[in-house]
Parts: sequence; structure tokens; C-alpha cells
Amino acid sequence: MWERRTVARLQAGDDAALREVFDQYGSFVFGLAQRVTANRSLAEDITQDVFVYVWTNAQRIDLGVGSLRSYLGVVTHRRAVDLVRSEESRKSREVRDSEKAPVAVADIGDHSVAVAQADMVRAALEQLPEEQRQIVVMTYLDGRSYREAAVELGIPEGTAKSRGRLALAKLAASLSAVGVTA
Repeated sequence: MWERRTVARLQAGDDAALREVFDQYGSFVFGLAQRVTANRSLAEDITQDVFVYVWTNAQRIDLGVGSLRSYLGVVTHRRAVDLVRSEESRKSREVRDSEKAPVAVADIGDHSVAVAQADMVRAALEQLPEEQRQIVVMTYLDGRSYREAAVELGIPEGTAKSRGRLALAKLAASLSAVGVTA
């Protein structure tokens, strides 16, 4: 009985009826939107959209088909699913567009400098004692952790770290002397 009177008032443009519907079903609409989107902010936006839609399209509410609650549930679910699909589509477009974006070609001068610096780093690396060079190569070039390098070399992890610190200090001093900085 309340639903029929309230819907009739909505259809007549009674904004107090909209407040009553919101008070009665606002948390239901918000909860459903949040479950579908898994996002509080989007759920708040959807809740607002649903009640604006109900206000501007009150003539579409047909209580002969179902309850006001079920009508609000359908409208909310459709809006939430549409928004989720729209977001997924937008993200896919961004990924596609970023894959198509032209890759900047490095300046030949920059490339020459990078090659020269790499040669200097290799030369400095060759000047290190063998056990320090091994640690740097394993941890920085091969991507192993100090623990993995220590196990492979059969030394304590602390020793591997200590050798690594010494090697990096020597490399920094050697490269700084020839003008290469990090």
C-alpha cells in the first residue's frame, strides 16, 4: 500500500516522496552498487544516478511487474554493470593505445655516450678482485640476491654482502675518477 501511494506521489512530482524512497532504499541501492563495482566512490555515484533516474523517469515504474525494491535493484544493477564494462573498455583502450604509441628513438649522441660509459664500467669491473667481481656480476647483472649468490659460491651471506659493498665502493671511486657518475 505504501509503495503504490509513494510511486503515485513520485509520478505526480512530489519530491518528498523521493526522499522517502531514498530513506527506505538508499542503503540497498548503495550496497548493491558497491558489490557489483567493488568501489565505494563509484557506488556513491551510481546511487545518485539511480535516484535521479527514478525522479526523472517515475512514469516507468510499474508495480504490476514487481516491487519498487526490485525495480530499484534492476536499475542499480544495470547502471553498475554498465559502469564496470565502461571502465574495463577504457582500460583496454588505454593499453592498446599505449602499445601503439611511437617509441622515441634515442639521440645518436646519447647512444654514443652510453656505449662509452658502459665500456668504462666494464673496465672498472675488470679491475676488481675476482671474488668481488663475482658478487657484482651475480647480484647486479644476473639478478640474484646476496643470499642466492652466497649459496652458489659456498660463502656466508654476510661475506657476500661485505664483498658487494667493497666492490661497489671501488667501482664508484674508479668511475668517478674518469668522470662517470650515477
